[in-house]
Amino acid sequence: MSERRVLDFDGLLNARDLGGLPAEGGRTRWGAVVRAEHPAALTSAGWEGLQQHGVRTIIDLTGLDEDETDRAPRPADLTTIRIPLDDMSDTEFWDRWGGAFSCTPLYYEAFLDRYPRLVAEIVGAVVHAEPGGVLVHCGGGRDRTGLITLVLLASLGVSAQDIAEDYAISHQRRAELCAAAGLGDDIPKVREFLAQHDVTERGLLDEVVNGRDFADYLRTSGLGDEGQAALRERLVAPA
Repeated sequence: MSERRVLDFDGLLNARDLGGLPAEGGRTRWGAVVRAEHPAALTSAGWEGLQQHGVRTIIDLTGLDEDETDRAPRPADLTTIRIPLDDMSDTEFWDRWGGAFSCTPLYYEAFLDRYPRLVAEIVGAVVHAEPGGVLVHCGGGRDRTGLITLVLLASLGVSAQDIAEDYAISHQRRAELCAAAGLGDDIPKVREFLAQHDVTERGLLDEVVNGRDFADYLRTSGLGDEGQAALRERLVAPA
């Protein structure tokens, strides 16, 4: 299943479709949401492939200091919505949870507690996007994108195991991404850092997913009952 979800668009290495996962009342829809790293490296053929996959809206989680120049012209009929996930002016939060913490799921629980309305705003952008697929991305497509992906999937009843397995795919793809960019793979350092805190990635993700009712979290954080129902309609195909 995971190999089918991995997407091959020229210029993207960490792209995959979130479809086909068991959810409450059915399975996640193919083509509804794609997760990836920043799409700036897409070639013209890559952009064409993304559109042929059905993507019509891009939600960019990167900060305003992370601008990248598109390698090939971005199609004019793609809508890009930028909602920076990290407010670096919140020094109280980032002094505690930045650095190595923010490259792991260690900061997820604290972030969800700190920024419920921002998380609901991003999910709302998925809900209210124009018809078609939605691409959600950050820089490398692992941590920030992984957090929003977790919220989306958990709110639909996708299991912690499936969410953790999806997250793990990014390690393999990110290693290839780093190699292509001439950078060192940070995964060994991430695992060493987690071990120093006596936790595992899988254990952390299990705790986050099972530690709260994500449908209720989104509902009370600003998405509301109608928004939650619209999210299910958009992302879940009935069994």
